[in-house]
Amino acid sequence: MLFAHDTEANLRAAADLVNTERRRDGTDALASVADLAAFRARWGYTGRHDGDAAELAAVRDARTRVAALWALDRDAAAGAVNAMLQDAEAVPSLVRHDAMDWHLHATAPDAPPAAVVLAESALAAADLVRADEWDRLGTCAADDCDAVLVDLSRNRSRRFCDVNGCANRVHVAAYRARRGAAPTRDRGDG
Repeated sequence: MLFAHDTEANLRAAADLVNTERRRDGTDALASVADLAAFRARWGYTGRHDGDAAELAAVRDARTRVAALWALDRDAAAGAVNAMLQDAEAVPSLVRHDAMDWHLHATAPDAPPAAVVLAESALAAADLVRADEWDRLGTCAADDCDAVLVDLSRNRSRRFCDVNGCANRVHVAAYRARRGAAPTRDRGDG
């Protein structure tokens, strides 16, 4: 683990949020209130949940702001992170709930989900800025994919996203290209 468990989880959740609209099949995985509920459950977000179209629209707007972080350099990211924390009215506090030990929540318990997503993504990004690890954010190396990723590997070797199966597709294509380019052996009786 390179960062605190909640920082790593929030970075992964932020990438997952951004990638809900970067699927190769063109489907937006955050198109409905049910999609938002599933996203919240998948990442363990707690607190207020109105379950309506306005809430979904606000989270989709937050997604756009979180996605913008991947296009910034470290210095510009610091300003964007500060703005996100201010706009979300972040008030970090240590909490322990369910099966999770002490970790940071970035907003008040009754904050709307968009503010929670924005603030927790910003806090995680702040850790990358502070640790001079901003280059841990990247985009998928597959030519036909614009999904984002967070490289939390020790050797900084992550190149492909999780959402589109790109690592497998690229490796299979490379294998097939090698097989097609390899000379065929004569299978005669000689």
